[in-house]
Amino acid sequence: MTTDCSLPIDRLRAICLALPETVEKQAWGDPTFRVRDKIFAMEKRGDGRISLWCKAPPGSQAVLVGADPDRFFVPPYVGHKGWVGVRLDTGPDWDEVANLVRRSYRLTAPKGLVGTIDD
Repeated sequence: MTTDCSLPIDRLRAICLALPETVEKQAWGDPTFRVRDKIFAMEKRGDGRISLWCKAPPGSQAVLVGADPDRFFVPPYVGHKGWVGVRLDTGPDWDEVANLVRRSYRLTAPKGLVGTIDD
C-alpha cells in the first residue's frame, strides 16, 4: 500500500479507515480503530516507541516476535490474548503493516463485513 502520509499515525489511519465501518476513537490517550465498537488496532506511544498493537491468530505472536524481536513484541495488557506489537518508528514495511491490520480486522469484524474486503 503506497501513501503520501509522512507520520506513522497518518499512514496507520489511512490503512485502518479504508476498511468497512471502521471508526477511530481515542482511548487511554491513544487512537484506537474499531469495527462495530470492537478494537482491532491501536497506535501506542506510552513506552517511548511508536507502535501498532493488533490482534493476531493463535501462534502468530510467538512466530513474529521470535523471528524479529526488534520489530515485533508482546504488548502489555493484551499480549496474553495473542495480540502483537509492531514498531512503527523504525521504518516499517507498510505493506506488511497493512496485511497485519487487515488480518486483525478479519479476526474482529462480523463475517458479512469480512467478505467485503479485498485480500
